[in-house]
Amino acid sequence: MKIGISCYASVGGSGIVATEIGNALAARGHRVFFICAERPFRFDASAKNPSFERVAVNGYPPLQQDLSVLSLAAKMAEVAAREALDVLHVHYAVPHATAAFLAKQILGSAAPLKVVTTLHGTDITLVGADPVLLPITRFSIEASDAVTAVSRSLAEETKRTISDVPIDVIANFVDTARYAPGPASLRQPMIVHHSNFRALKRVDDVVRVFAAVRAQRECELVLIGDGPERLAIEAMVGALGLTASVRFLGERLDFADVLQRASVGLFPSALESFGLAALEAMSAGVPIVATRVGGLPEVVGDGGVICDLGDVGAMATAVMHMLDDAAYREGLAAQARRIAVEVFPRERIIGEYEAIYRRVIRACP
Repeated sequence: MKIGISCYASVGGSGIVATEIGNALAARGHRVFFICAERPFRFDASAKNPSFERVAVNGYPPLQQDLSVLSLAAKMAEVAAREALDVLHVHYAVPHATAAFLAKQILGSAAPLKVVTTLHGTDITLVGADPVLLPITRFSIEASDAVTAVSRSLAEETKRTISDVPIDVIANFVDTARYAPGPASLRQPMIVHHSNFRALKRVDDVVRVFAAVRAQRECELVLIGDGPERLAIEAMVGALGLTASVRFLGERLDFADVLQRASVGLFPSALESFGLAALEAMSAGVPIVATRVGGLPEVVGDGGVICDLGDVGAMATAVMHMLDDAAYREGLAAQARRIAVEVFPRERIIGEYEAIYRRVIRACP
């Protein structure tokens, strides 16, 4: 098949998942085109397949509106016509499914192009919850030929608040070969957190939990990622006198070696429709402490401990138990790895997407 993919290029779960889907589809012999304003994070620029189609956004002084959606739609139509695309797989209802609908209108009814929209979370819980944007979110979802969601929790939220359209739940996946446990001797009393440092990730709670744990035992906190909250978090770490025990690694393409040395993954998010960073840690044999929100309980399962949102004390207690009791930690680690391998394998989940593509293509008149 010939498949176009549109996603946000910035660091975040949806862009990473979209890129990994494209890479896996290309490895299976499909021709894949990323249609985005910037190269997605984790995109291999040296690869011939998938390829990258840049969306140029021109600013015309007489037009004060943001032209990005229109530019994206025009580029989608251009690539679809030139390459005879079978499917546009778009990640986020607004703006990508909106642009895909416009692209189909540009191409006209003779074009067989089908649109598959994957919902990742904030397009429903934040954008979709905005009364101003709700009508366009609902329209974009309902205009899609198929809709998928990355967790049961997100599918249920979409049906409750946006539209009762049929939704296929296709979880995110992990490359279990890349994110594999290392030798047991590598493990250190290290807590790891990976995110895009947005407020809803509650990295401040990560620091509060670490401060409580660090007050009672020697350990280290490693923070992977970057984003709008980073400066505030750095200041908080300094104010608490924790600078010597906290490492900021910034955005990294390859951090499997960090996960192999970690003992606990800490994810106290306020909103999390799936929890890809937690799954990557689990695949590397890292047990998780996370909040009871969204899809996190579906991902973590028996591979960690789930706490109430904002319960810093409970999270600190869970972290200390894992650091202090090697047998307990190793049991959770084995469960975490098993879940990653058996429940979220890349090849099976990519096959589920292929089945969706074939289903919508067969539905062509």
